Amino acid sequence: MRPRVATGLDKVATRLSARLRNRRTALAFLLAEAGRVDALAPEIRGHSEAALDESVREVRESMVRGARDDATLRRAMALIREVARRETGEEAFLVQLAGALGLVHGRIVEMKTGEGKTLTGSIAAPIIAWQRRHLHVFTVNDYLARRDAHSREGIYRRCGVSVGAIVQEMQPSERASVYARAVVYGTPKQITADWLRDQIRTGPLTSAWEGRRLFAGFAEGVGGDGAGGPLVPGLRAALVDEADAVLIDEGVVPLIIARSRHEDEMAPIYKQADALASKLDEGPDYKIDYLRRKSELRRRGEHRLEEMFKQLDDPIWRATRRAKELVRTALVARHCYLPGQQYQIVDGRVVIVDEFTGRFLADRSWEHGLHQAVEAKEGLEVTADRETLARMSFQRFFRSYPFLAGMTGTAADATVEMEQVYARPVTIVPTNRPVIREQWPMRVFRSAEHKWAEIAASIERVHAQGRPILVGTRSIAASEHIAERLAARGLEHRVLNANFDKEEATLIAQAGRAGAITVATNMAGRGTDILLDDRAREAGGLHVILTEVHGARRVDLQFIGRAGRQGDPGSAQVFCSLEDELVAQHASKLAATLKATGTGDEIGQNPLVRRLVRLSQARAEKRARIMRAGVLRQDDWVEKHLPGM
Repeated sequence: MRPRVATGLDKVATRLSARLRNRRTALAFLLAEAGRVDALAPEIRGHSEAALDESVREVRESMVRGARDDATLRRAMALIREVARRETGEEAFLVQLAGALGLVHGRIVEMKTGEGKTLTGSIAAPIIAWQRRHLHVFTVNDYLARRDAHSREGIYRRCGVSVGAIVQEMQPSERASVYARAVVYGTPKQITADWLRDQIRTGPLTSAWEGRRLFAGFAEGVGGDGAGGPLVPGLRAALVDEADAVLIDEGVVPLIIARSRHEDEMAPIYKQADALASKLDEGPDYKIDYLRRKSELRRRGEHRLEEMFKQLDDPIWRATRRAKELVRTALVARHCYLPGQQYQIVDGRVVIVDEFTGRFLADRSWEHGLHQAVEAKEGLEVTADRETLARMSFQRFFRSYPFLAGMTGTAADATVEMEQVYARPVTIVPTNRPVIREQWPMRVFRSAEHKWAEIAASIERVHAQGRPILVGTRSIAASEHIAERLAARGLEHRVLNANFDKEEATLIAQAGRAGAITVATNMAGRGTDILLDDRAREAGGLHVILTEVHGARRVDLQFIGRAGRQGDPGSAQVFCSLEDELVAQHASKLAATLKATGTGDEIGQNPLVRRLVRLSQARAEKRARIMRAGVLRQDDWVEKHLPGM
């Protein structure tokens, strides 16, 4: 059974219980144990290759048979650390050992950007695989899944653990072969989709008992041939990279398996609905709730539509309620879904852009006619609506794992939710070296135009110092806008957004060079380090500019954390305006009042203005928490009334 989400006093009791259960694996304990692991290094480093392999075999067999004592775990950790040193040339620091121990104990570990989470995870993973038989390691994209499975393969091989990666282009037979391995790297989308397809392939469940039996079979690892049995041979253990993004931000996003209805007779209807929506006037005829992405018809608008419906031949326009719903959807598509923000047109198709990562979601579409409404608005071919066969939130999927651990650079702000939703405690591991990154004061402007002009000027000034610069934007459109301004100033730069995702590794590899300017959406090299060359380090290191505040403070910190890794020099600065989307959605009245007071274009000196920006962010975070709580209630209802589904 999946863990239920506690409420009221039970919520408090759940958090206290989790902390008491995990007090032995708090930071002080983990650091002390890491020191004991490190003390074993001189002895193990003296092992020959054959002796090291034999020692690993012995400890592996011991842990597979069920050994869980601290002494065995310390020796296993010390041996894998030495294997990693010999195979990759990387020797784990004490803080990385502490992080790996935290993962083995099922914690969410916060390690700052650049502190070596990849090595930390690859030391913990063999131990978890020995203990749990199968481990799924979740990464944020296919590139990282393939890269990490390949780069860590030597470690896993010497630990007697098979490894592979699940990526988009794989066929079912290839996937079955990879899922049979002990450690499988992949994205939440890929693995969850395969698990849902298993549910579909088994056919409808005839009883609650059958549902429980089927789910129990999956959890225990039954099948796995990808033909008669499930493709995914069980959900036994999960290790999640970028855990806050996957478990919290994207946790509420439902993954949907759908098939085309093979009918497109509704295409003319969606186009007519868009034409009708274009004839209405915002204000007198309808109002838009931009925050909730909803539209509401006013009395005048309803009357005008009823008159327009009479001029149309299709019977659907006689069903007034359904007809008005189609127009409301068309209005939402026109006002709340914009190219370069929520989607991009690629090869004549509407492709959704993930608002958390800035990446394309090429195989997804919006539900309830919204996707078709956007296609009609753009004058594209309207694709056939699709029938939903199965759906599941990532939140519910990850709660299905008996063992769950994760690591990220920004988990502290999500501690309460991690404890309440996943019953996973959060441990903040200190950096190996002190962070010397400078945080420059936030700059706030009255208008977006003044903000963008000053951002371009600031980039030019820092660039003249020979420093590399990373410019963060919230959307594809914003990244292209600042790129145009830089081009107008004659500043050479590179753009990293979903349109150029295939060049990501190359762009990030060059982003730390002296004088480099990289403009990027949130996808900016997550999981990869921006390495400084000597000239860049001498000039002051990487400078990060955020062009606006995100809906969650953790996303800001993730981006800022690209600078100042492993004791490197660096700096960061946030720019925003009273016309930014976040402020407009969450504090528009206060913004209008402040905009009308005072003089000058830059108004960030006023403490009330900076508080307004933070208030907008806090309100966005609160709304997101409420939405996630709603999804959890729905998940628990499904668990209660449709067991096994």
